[in-house]
This record gives sequence, C-alpha cells and structure tokens, in this order.
Amino acid sequence: MTTKSAVAAARATVYGYPRQGRNRELKKAIEGYWKGRVTADALRATAAELRSAHWRQLAGAGIHEVPTGDFSFYDHVLDTTVMVGAVPARHREAVHADALAGYFAMARGTQDVAPLEMTKWFDTNYHYLVPELGPDTVFAADSSRQVTELKEALSLGLTARPVLVGPVTYLLLAKPAPGVAADFEPLTLLDRLLPVYAEVLADLRAAGAEWVQLDEPALVQDRTPADLNAAARAYRDLGALTDRPKLLVASYFDRLGDALPVLAKAPVDGLALDFTGPAAANLDALAAVGGLPGKRLVAGVVDGRNIWINDLHRSLTTLGTLLGLAGQVDVAASCSLLHVPLDAAAEKDVDPQIRRWLAFAKQKTGEITTLATGLARGTDAITGELAANRAALASRANSPITRDPVVRARAEAVTDADARRPQPYAERAAAQRAHLDLPLLPTTTIGSFPQTAELRAARADLRAGRIDATGYEERIRAEIREVISFQEKTGLDVLVHGEPERNDMVQYFAERLDGYLATRHGWVQSYGTRYVRPPILAGDVSRPAPMTVRWTTYAQSLTGRPVKGMLTGPVTMLAWSFVRDDQPLADTARQVALALRDEVHDLEAAGTSVIQVDEPALRETLPLRRADHPDYLAWATGAFRLSTGGVRPDTQIHTHMCYAEFGDIVQAIDDLDADVISLEAARSHMRVAHELAAHGYPREAGPGVWDIHSPRVPSAEEATALLQEGLGAIPAERLWVNPDCGLKTRGWAETRASLEHLVAAARTVRDRLSPS
Repeated sequence: MTTKSAVAAARATVYGYPRQGRNRELKKAIEGYWKGRVTADALRATAAELRSAHWRQLAGAGIHEVPTGDFSFYDHVLDTTVMVGAVPARHREAVHADALAGYFAMARGTQDVAPLEMTKWFDTNYHYLVPELGPDTVFAADSSRQVTELKEALSLGLTARPVLVGPVTYLLLAKPAPGVAADFEPLTLLDRLLPVYAEVLADLRAAGAEWVQLDEPALVQDRTPADLNAAARAYRDLGALTDRPKLLVASYFDRLGDALPVLAKAPVDGLALDFTGPAAANLDALAAVGGLPGKRLVAGVVDGRNIWINDLHRSLTTLGTLLGLAGQVDVAASCSLLHVPLDAAAEKDVDPQIRRWLAFAKQKTGEITTLATGLARGTDAITGELAANRAALASRANSPITRDPVVRARAEAVTDADARRPQPYAERAAAQRAHLDLPLLPTTTIGSFPQTAELRAARADLRAGRIDATGYEERIRAEIREVISFQEKTGLDVLVHGEPERNDMVQYFAERLDGYLATRHGWVQSYGTRYVRPPILAGDVSRPAPMTVRWTTYAQSLTGRPVKGMLTGPVTMLAWSFVRDDQPLADTARQVALALRDEVHDLEAAGTSVIQVDEPALRETLPLRRADHPDYLAWATGAFRLSTGGVRPDTQIHTHMCYAEFGDIVQAIDDLDADVISLEAARSHMRVAHELAAHGYPREAGPGVWDIHSPRVPSAEEATALLQEGLGAIPAERLWVNPDCGLKTRGWAETRASLEHLVAAARTVRDRLSPS
C-alpha cells in the first residue's frame, strides 16, 4: 500500500502534550509559588524537568518530531500575549517589576487589578485568557521563552518543532480593551502584528528550528471574506520572509471550509489538518483543491480529544488516500493531547476489558507511531498491532456494558410533551413568588462552597480506611451545618448545602449513574492549576438510586429558608465527560436527561422547592460551524427540558452557565424554559445582561457580581456598581444577585468577605429602589 517515497515521508509527531506531569507536579509547584513556599527558580526548574520528561517520553514512544512552546505555566494564549508584547496597561508595571509574578497577575488578578477575561478554547473545556487590544496597542517581540524551550529540546538530541498560536487566530480571539469602542476589530492590527511574528520566527530559526508550527484553529469556524483575506495576507507575508524556518500551518477541531483553499495556495511549506469526526470532510475538500503537491501534510487521524482507541485500519485507509494528495504525509493526533489524560495504564481500578478500549495521551502516541510505521513500511510491519486493535474494537462493540435494553426502550418512548412544563412561565412565576416569598433582588450562590483541606482529607481518610462511613458522614453533616449557619448569618435568601460530599460537579454524578466510569489519575487541565478528571461514558445510562436527596433534605431541615437542590445538566454531563463515540450524542443526552428527571422528581417529592440544573457547557459544546447549530441546540435544549419537565408550577427551576460567549445562544437560553438563570458577568462587565435584554428575555436572571476565578475580594461598592449596571438591562423584579460561579476553589476567608459584600450591595440597591 506504500511506495518508496512514503517510506521517507511518514513520520510521527504531535502538536502538544499534557503539561501537568504524572502526579500533577506542575500544579503543586505553581500553587506553592503562589503561597510563597516555592521560589521562582524552583518553579522554573520543575517546569524544565517536566518538559524534558515529556520530550523523552515522546521520543521513546517513536515520535520523530517533538513540539516545543506548547508547555505553559497557565495558558498558551496568555503566553502569546507576552510573546507579542500585548500586556494590558494595568499590568505593565507588575510585569516589568517581576515577569513571573506579573504573568500570574494577568491570569488571576490581584486585590487591586482585575485579570484578563477568561473563556473557553473553542468547543473544549480548556479556558484561555482573552487578549485585550485597541487601536493604540503597540506590539513588541519577546521570543525568550520560545527560544529557551527549543534549545532545551535540541540539547537532548531531539528533532523539535516550536508551536505558536498563529497571528490570525490570536487576533480573532482578542477583544477590545476596556475603554475601547465595542466595535473595534482587533484583526485590523494584523499588519502591525506580522513584523513581530517575523522577528520571532527569525529568532527561532537562529536557535535551530527547521520547522515552526502556527496554529490557526479559528479558521475552522465560519469566517467572513475579510477574515479569509487577512489569513491570505498573513501567510503571503510570512511565507515571503527570507530569514525564516519552514512554516507548518495547523488547524483542528473541525473542517476548514473556505479557509482550506486559502491556506493551500499560501506560500507556506505544509499544512496540519484534522481528519477526525466532522473534520473528516477535510479529505474530500483537500482533493477538491488539488491537494498539496510538493508540500508537507501532517494528518491528524488519531482523535486528540477523546479517549477511545483508534480504528487503525480505518486510519490507514485515510492515510493511504492522502498519500496521493501531498508531497509528504506525516501522522499526528487531530489536535494537542492537552485535552486527554496522561496514561490509561495507570487506571488499575478500571475493568481490564474496558481498559483495552481506552487510549490516553501515552497510548495515542503509540497509535500514531504504529500508523506511521504502517504507512511507511506497509501493513505487514504492524500485523500484531492490527490484530490486537481489531479484537479490542470487537470486544467493545459486542459488550453488554455498552447496551441496556431497558434504558433504550425508555428513551425511545419519550414524547414531546415529556420535555415541556405544562404551565406557561407567567403562571409559574406567580406561583413561585407566592410560595417562596423572596425579597426584591434575592441573593444566592451558585452551589458549591470551599472544598477545604479538611474535606479533602476526610475523603482520603475514607478511601484509606482510616475512618468508616459513619465517621465520614458526620464530617459532611458538620460542614453542611456550618455552611447553612454562615449563609443565614450573612443574610442570603436562597441557600445551598455547599456540596461538601462532592469531588466534582460531573464526577460525583457519574460515580452514581450506571453507564459511567470514573478514573483515579485521568487529570485534564481546565484552566491554570485547575485540573479535572472527566468521567468516561462507556455504556447506556440509568440512575439506580437517588443521588442528592439525602444531603439536600438534611440541609433543609436546618433552616426555614429555601435550600436549592443542585444537579448537573445533561449537556454538561456529556461535555465534561469523555463521551461514547458509537452512537449520536443526542441519544446519550436523552438517557442522561431521563436519569436526572428521576432525581428532580425525587427532590421535589422530598420538599425541595428550588432546584438548579447547571448547564455551563451549553455554549462551549456549540458546534464550530453555524450550519451544525440548529440540530445541536434542538437536542441540547430538549434534553434540559426533559430533565426538568413535569414538576409543579411552584417549584422553581434554576440553571447556571459560566465563562462563555452567550450572545449567539440567547434564543437557546430562552428555549431552556428555566425560571431563573445565573451567568458569568463580572469579568465581562455585565455584557450578558444587556444581551438578554436585547433579546427580550422574559424570565429571571442573575448576572454574576463577583468573579470567583480571581483571589481578589470585590468591595461592596464594586458589587453595587455591577448590580446597578445589571439593573440597566434587567428589571429589579426579575434580577437576582449571585457570584459568577461556584465557590469550590476559593478559601473561606475570601468567601466570607465577598458574600458579605454581595449581600450588602443587594441591600443597598434594594433601599434605593424601595426605601420603605
């Protein structure tokens, strides 16, 4: 199936690798630095050791060309902001005084200076720091980090390829800086930015880079003619440079569409394309533009975002077709392996049969090298690997773990009426006001309270057998009593039990639902030092027993104020899990929704009058192409309504979303038919409140007045100003007062102060509205 030229061409590479280390050494070192227990030099040394270990592991697995520049202390987009000198004015003094401390100040903020806005990286659960640009932005190259890391890899005797965020994607991800007109388009700065990239490329070439990869994932989205012209101009200019390495332009997460012919014609030396999932359409599109004659094609045929083993035979078929479309074909994952855990072999608690079906980053590098070998030397060179792969795929397809006839029959019996509340919102709102008797501008939190060291120790003690279930549950009761008492004293109106028993808002439920499995070591970076362990959706989903009723009703027994039941919605349960790839997402969502529906009804029957079903992932899971939006939004909003349908009119259904661009899904938010929605709004200065108002959103909303992803404590005056801004968009009788998100990652001292300020702000504005 291969030729002599393919033998020389087929190489294995990746675009990026998990950063944290086997035991999350990076997280521990960074948080130690923040607390003053680890010096800056010690932190840098830990980072260098991790990079070296990652590169050696990749090379040992047979990866011919390792990436550099993909490692980050916090976020690769923030690293790009530093590289091009686009540090916001409010952070320049701190960055000049101490580059590392200033870097983290941009990411996290300080008590006196707000951080950069944070949002989701395309449709993943990774968060990036949004660049802030304006017409006065002056770029200046600083390639020191990129050059240092390249030299580190080269010193190990490895072939290395620096990976940078491309200039077009960087500008398309940016937003107008505070004080800049909202209609300012950062892409207009392209001609000012390109010389900076030229300088960085020259520095990398001088440091020994043969190839540099420029990532342009924004080009897989629907782009305007102006965007495409900018991409053409960018790579015309960069390609024309004389003092540069070879340029590999990469896209991933979806098909390229109209951007493919633009990049195919550009004077660059190669393209890296995704050929998995919807991006498989890149194959036909590449053939339609005549391929890449004489150029390098890096083919992303191994799914870099999910954890199921690759179908090696199918991938080899794709690669064989691509051989006729490019001068050189190399093999890679579809995107950076940042989005998957490190090593499936570490999951000793997972059923060995299921473990055969899993491929984390380490296993994916093995698949990539196997495919490269098969492409270069023919299938006879990988006969054993192909046989083992076929057996594992068949084992999964035929396993009773993946199919439950009872679950499937129930899902097929769902009707449209099941996904609708029988009463219109106005009727429900009146019933809820009478039942709950809440004040104007009611205050609440999003759900979780600080997960203290004592709580984590209690879970560890239970796992290790140092305490029994009775002792553990008494610690949970004590924490709930403290949380309820604090909320009452602070003056919050709708309380929560604080979720002390929950390790994660998705994992907790996954551990109690049939069809899911949890990992012990499957950590994936969400943002900064926040790592999560996404559960794995391996089979049909059902709820064997109530999951939250016990602790919610216990909390309610301690107070006369309403206590919210707290659940994670079906779309978020999918988005923050590794989902099965053997059936449509809509089918899986319906199964999860039915399991949650049972929990909602049990909470209501136990006396819970306010139930929050969080859907922070609704926006992030939105397909990158507009043509795919209607189908997704139809099944996603339908799954939410199926979860919450059938409750009494006086039961108030809340939902929550955070850190995403909501403007283009306001109609979908409306279609959820929740009685109250809370959303992130503090970092974006209440933009979402105005988006809801422009849409004519008719229900109640709580745009956040406290950015909980920063350690700073907002003053009562700051919260009051944000609340007043919210009132400019949402009438007082429909406005709630709450933080942006849950408080799990915050400490108790800042939580107490911030919530006291939040309640004080609500009271101040209430008095202004109704002095009596």
